[in-house]
Order: sequence, then structure tokens, then C-alpha cells
Amino acid sequence: MRKTSARRAGRASPPAGAVTAVVLDPASSAPLHRQVYEALRGAIFAGRLRSGSKLPSTRALAAHLGLSRNTVLGAYAQLLAEGYLRGRIGSGTYVADALPEHLLLARREPAPRPASSPGGAALSRRGALVASAASPFRRASSPPVPAGLAFQVGAPAYDAYPAAAWGRLMSRRWDRSWRALLPRHEPQGYAPLRRAIADYLVTARGVRCTPDQVIVVSGAQQAISLAAEVLLDPGDPVWVEDPGYTAARSALVAAGAIPVPVPVDGEGLDVAAGARSSASASASARLAVVTPSHQFPLGVTMSPGRRLALLDWARSSGGWVFEDDYDSEFRYAGRPLAALQGLSPDARVIYAGTFSKVLSPSLRLGYLVVPEALVDAFVAAKALADVSSPPLEQAVLADFMAEGHFARHVRRMRVLYERRQAALVAAAGRELSGLLEVPAAPAGMHLLGWLPAGRADSAVAERAAANGVRCVALSELRVDTAGRGALLLGYAAVPEDEIDEGVRRLRTALR
Repeated sequence: MRKTSARRAGRASPPAGAVTAVVLDPASSAPLHRQVYEALRGAIFAGRLRSGSKLPSTRALAAHLGLSRNTVLGAYAQLLAEGYLRGRIGSGTYVADALPEHLLLARREPAPRPASSPGGAALSRRGALVASAASPFRRASSPPVPAGLAFQVGAPAYDAYPAAAWGRLMSRRWDRSWRALLPRHEPQGYAPLRRAIADYLVTARGVRCTPDQVIVVSGAQQAISLAAEVLLDPGDPVWVEDPGYTAARSALVAAGAIPVPVPVDGEGLDVAAGARSSASASASARLAVVTPSHQFPLGVTMSPGRRLALLDWARSSGGWVFEDDYDSEFRYAGRPLAALQGLSPDARVIYAGTFSKVLSPSLRLGYLVVPEALVDAFVAAKALADVSSPPLEQAVLADFMAEGHFARHVRRMRVLYERRQAALVAAAGRELSGLLEVPAAPAGMHLLGWLPAGRADSAVAERAAANGVRCVALSELRVDTAGRGALLLGYAAVPEDEIDEGVRRLRTALR
């Protein structure tokens, strides 16, 4: 987003037509992204934005309107999905040559594709959505942050990786099974690994499942993409937490869905607010994407009342809940609530987890647990996506879990992460008093550092990066909600002797 820095840089104003077309009504109950969508669609239909005219970038229009970029991104995504806009790589976003309403009158005529231009190639409608998604995985446009892990969010303790045990298991598995593993491809996943995952989830997370309901995937990002492909049509609204996980919103936008931001408070996702947004929209939400055990990024746990209300909403509306249980292993005080999926035998919940937070992001293995009626559809989608996750890594991970290494590693990491969190809180108390408030948390792998009221967190995050400190501005994860600025500080990957240095560098940026 970085609205303040964009204005200081003197970025050119968006084209006047697009600006005058969007008039926001603060008193309206319609979400901001819906207001932007309706205003642009009306201007296109009325001819005020002519066919072939170029629209401003989502960043430029968001800065001009004083909105988050994701709000404008959601409006653009719906217009792209419905055929009012076309995207061209390297060139931008344009009003379509023929409006969808006109195409409906001549069904036998193929929809025109925009011609290739010197600035880039023409894209399909789906390609334009993928290109427009605010994905964190695009090519880097700026130099990388200097080496060091303070305070990278989502990174585990690489220095405590169980390399010796993993190496022994991999060598043994290769020696014994390479002939069987080389030709192996199982879209649903290696059966012994699915059994180990099911046993773990039933025991540790209270999930109701059998190995037949488990699907091995290439991480949480593929999990949400598969759920979108199987459960959603282009234009379907989806509840997303606000603030929330940006990559999940990107996957939904790429699938043609319309993310509907729902605020998060001390009890988790505000289900009543989501229901009000559905009542004011033309269609009710088809899916809700939530992190109930440890909300990302605020860290709250969804209350029992909210959990039951969310399940009731899914049951009564015919919608689905996508439960991302991304770091439930790391809790340091009290007993965690069981997974949302396990609260009801007929729950309409797609449950997802990943091994990247426990072991390594480079181990591209995660899992889905889906209702029996959906298993065949999800397995087919997985087969079309990449045929199968790597069989050798699956076999080694199955051995790692079956022989108790996984449970021991999790126990060790709980102790280590609790100690590193305490070191970060103590260092912040010594060095950052009056500059950043960093309270302890009962779970997770990151802390929120709260800035004084009125201070822009995006500008601080940029200065921190220049000082060799990686952190994420909370405003980057917000869509429609506003509030006090904060920094996400990951501590799990930072050895204790490096935490003090990271905090001192952060102090320089804050001053």
C-alpha cells in the first residue's frame, strides 16, 4: 500500500475519468470494494469510460481515493471476471472492447481478445486475474533485505532443524525403496503419510477424519487454490479476515472470486458483520476463509460462540468454511481449543495445515482434510495441478512422524520459541520504550509491536528494511479496517544472541 511514500514520490495522478467516476458514500452499508466496483461498472456502461481506455493501476487509484490497494484490487478483479476489463502484461488494465451485455446478444460470436501490443501480450480473463492478484510471489522489484532473519514472519528455527534424523531417514528410505518410489505418483498422497497425518490430527487437534479424507498438497497456498477451484465460481463472494493473510486473498482473486473483508475483533471473525455484508450484497458468500486457532496476524483465538455461529452460517447458507490451522502446534499457555472442523460430525469445513512452519518452507508438503463427498473432486483437482507431491519427501516424512521424531521436534520447538519470544519482549522493553509496545502472546511465531497512535507503520517498515530488519506493517494486511499502526515481528527463526542486535537496528529505524 504505502500511500504516504507514494504521494511523497510525486507519483502521477490517475486518469481523470476513472477518478471522477468513483464517488464513495461513507454512510452506505455496502463494502468499499463493492462501491468502487459499482461506480466503475456504471461509468463503463454509461460510456463515461470508453472501450479501450486505460484505467489507472490499483495502487495509483487506491492512493488517490485514500483506500487500501486490496479494496481497489477486489473491485478490479470482479470487473475482470465479468468481462468489463481486460489486462495486458506490461501494459495495464483497459476497458473491454465489447461489454458483457453486448456479448449476451450474440452468443455465437467469439468474445474478442485484445490485440497484442508492444507493451505486452494479450491475456485470457483468468490470466488477467492471476496477473492482477497482489501476490507476494511476484518477481522482486527492489533489492532484497540484507542477510539476517530478524524479524522475518513465518520462518521456523532453521538452526534447530532436525537435519541428522532427517538425513538418516532419507538415506535409509532411498536405499530400501528407490525402485518403488521413482515411478510412483499418487494424487491423493502417499498412503502411510496420510495415515500418520490422520493419527496426528485426531489426537492433537481433535479433527474428525480418516486417512481417506486426507489429501497431501504442496503447502497451504495450493490448499486454498484447490478449494477455490472445486467450490467457487467466478464472481462468488468469499469472506476473508480483515486484517488477514494476503496470499489467501491473492489465490481467491486469481480464481475469480470476490474477497469480502470481514472485521476481526477479540473473539475472532465477526460472523454477524459478515452476515450483514451478505445481506447488503447481490449474492451471499460461498466460502469463509478463517484462522480460528491463532488468527493471522492479530493472534486472537476464535471464541466458542463465534465458532458455533460460523458453523451455523455455513449450514444454513450452503456455504463452506476453509480452516487454516497454520501454526497450532506452538502454544505456550493454557490448552488450545480443538479444531473448528471437529466440533460437528456434519461440519461444512475444509481443514488445512502445513509442515512449513514446523520444519521448513522448502519442504513443500501440507494437507487438506475434506468431507468424504468432496474427496474425489479435490483429488481430481490435485491431479490436474501437479499430478503428485514428491514421493521421496512424502515417504521420509511418513517415517519421521511414525517413529516419533515429529512429536519430539514440536516439543523442542515449543520450548525454544517460548524462550525466544521472552528474549524479544525483554529486549524491546529495554530498547524500544516509548517507540514500540511489544506485549507477550500465548501462542504463535510472531509478536505485534504497536506504534504510537498516528504513526504510519508502512514507513517504519521501509526504514527497518533499509537497516537490515525484516518486518511486516499491519496496514499491509488490512483491507477495509483501519486502526493503530503495528509491526509484525517474527522471532522463531532468530537465535537469542541475534535478537538484541535486531532490536537495536529496529530502534534506529523507529527514531
